[in-house]
Amino acid sequence: MQHDGKIAVVTGAAQGIGLACAEKLHAEGAKVVMGDVQGDKVAEAAAALDASGATAIGMACDVSSQAEINALAAKATDTFGRLDIMVNNAGLGVAATVLEITEEDFDRIIGINLKGTLFGSQAAARVMVEQENGGAIVNMSSAQALLAIPNSVPYGISKAGINQLTRIFAVSLADKNVRCNAVGPGTINTDMARNAVLSSDAAYRMILSRTPLGRLGEASEVASVVSFLASDEASYVTGQVIYPDGGRQPVNYVMPVPEELPEL
Repeated sequence: MQHDGKIAVVTGAAQGIGLACAEKLHAEGAKVVMGDVQGDKVAEAAAALDASGATAIGMACDVSSQAEINALAAKATDTFGRLDIMVNNAGLGVAATVLEITEEDFDRIIGINLKGTLFGSQAAARVMVEQENGGAIVNMSSAQALLAIPNSVPYGISKAGINQLTRIFAVSLADKNVRCNAVGPGTINTDMARNAVLSSDAAYRMILSRTPLGRLGEASEVASVVSFLASDEASYVTGQVIYPDGGRQPVNYVMPVPEELPEL
């Protein structure tokens, strides 16, 4: 198993992509500390991986608080003695146009998505630079870091910021044996996507029209990319953003969608 003996922290791990990442890393041998603002739910998710708590721990964590993200990283080192993998996945979106976005919503999204990623990376890096084997940080970006969606203002801005943050950390920590990469999913079949952009057949058809592979991605497919970037197999990869988006990036026209939509 490629993560045997490693210690990983995953934020936003109570559900969706974060949970899939924790499950994948755990299945590959890592001990995981799972953080989420939904404390009870993430504790249940960790118990489902290991009821004894010996290899999986759930902990309430609001990543927009530097103190709480520091405490999450400390939980890993206090419990398991080190921190090898940090997955900054926690994120949130809000629908609003450039004329409608409020200061409150902007601050909330930037605080969770971008500030949380910054201080999660920092907390992990401070541990990793002191370790002989360094470590790997993987940040959750989005296809929206590059593609503009009119009613997704702070989310797109936050994800573009994560791309640059990733590159800065990668260059700054390269001589300390700490790698930093990001993953930018397209539309993934999660509760968040279903609630936000899959509210009708017309919305689903629109998503598929810009997805050459003709289906939504699965959280497990994103987790596989995260696991690779966190592994020794990616030991010469840093400062990169990989987009598991079904081919969306190169599209400059819409794709034909069958009348009978694929099942969600």
